Parts: sequence; C-alpha cells; structure tokens
Amino acid sequence: MKLLLSLLIWLTAAFAWAGAQEEEALSASVQSAMSRAIGDGMQPHLVFANAAEGEVWLNEMSARLAKRIPDEFMRKRLLTVAQYEATRAGLDPQLVLGLIHVESGFNRYAISPVGARGLMQVMPFWQRQIGNPQQSLFDLATNLRYGCTILRHYLDIENGDLFRALGRYNGSLGKAEYPNLVYGAWKNNYAWVPPTQQVAQR
Repeated sequence: MKLLLSLLIWLTAAFAWAGAQEEEALSASVQSAMSRAIGDGMQPHLVFANAAEGEVWLNEMSARLAKRIPDEFMRKRLLTVAQYEATRAGLDPQLVLGLIHVESGFNRYAISPVGARGLMQVMPFWQRQIGNPQQSLFDLATNLRYGCTILRHYLDIENGDLFRALGRYNGSLGKAEYPNLVYGAWKNNYAWVPPTQQVAQR
C-alpha cells in the first residue's frame, strides 16, 4: 500500500494538480485580513528557536530536494521562503512542502488545465480578491505567500480540519484522493523532527 501511494505521489507530481476550485464571496473582514497578510512587506527568513536548528533544517531539506532543484541557491531560497511563509501563516512547513510536491512538483512555472499557477497552484482570481493583479503568481515568494494565506483561510473555515481544508484548496472537498496524496508526500518525503526532540525521544 505504501509503495502504491508513493508511486501515485510521484506520478501526480509530474504535472500541475490543481482541481476545480471556484471563486467564493469573502466577508469584508476576511478579505481585509487576507489582503493585509498578502501585503506585508517583511523579507522572508528562517524562523526557528535558534539559528543552529534552522541551519540543520535547511541543509537536510535541501539535500532531500537536490534532485528536483539542482541549483543550490534557488533550492535554499525556496526552502527559506516556504518555511517563513508557512510559519507566518501558522502552518507546518513540511506540510507546505508536501503540498507543493503534489501541486506542481516544485515547478514554479507550472500552469494547470484550469489556470492555477506556480508552486502552490494559486488561481488568478485570488489576486483580484486579496492582492494585486499586477503581482506575478510565478514569482516564488509571491506564490508561496498567496498559497499559505489561502490554506490558512481554509483551515480557519474548517475549524482546523486539515483533510477538509486541503479538499477546499484543491477544489475537491469531500474527496479523499488529494488530501491523502498531500499527506503522503508530507510524511514520506519531508517529515522532520528537530534534533532536540530526537534526543528527548531516545
């Protein structure tokens, strides 16, 4: 079963996975909060309890992505931005890497059949709703900020239910395939325990 799930994850990562996500009305307060999140001008940086732990995480995740992203500078930049944006949105960075793995296979220029764009396969209507149509969803940092903000929004709607939030993100609410693929990619490829916790678990 695990082998079959791994094969499915590998196959789906070869193309953009975004489903039929539909635009929905946002309340004024939600729209305002999401717009503020998108517009925050803070520069991405690793967010860890200490710099040494961040360096361990960056090097380990960089090694795991070396085959997918050969350029070390771009690989570490993507990881730094992903870790920052995920943490900022209250998401597990490894979950976000699993989602990117499934959505675009780490192809920042991916376009799905329904028009979703970039690493986290963001639908262009989100630019109109919470951002700026002039922003490029193919820009690494912009795409990750949108994607993490949107997933956080769906988690809030679903009261923390990750399965349903992932279904909303993909436009396949109520179906198990997509959430299971993301969960499998997350746990099989990007699961990580800080060194301090590894020592405590022994």
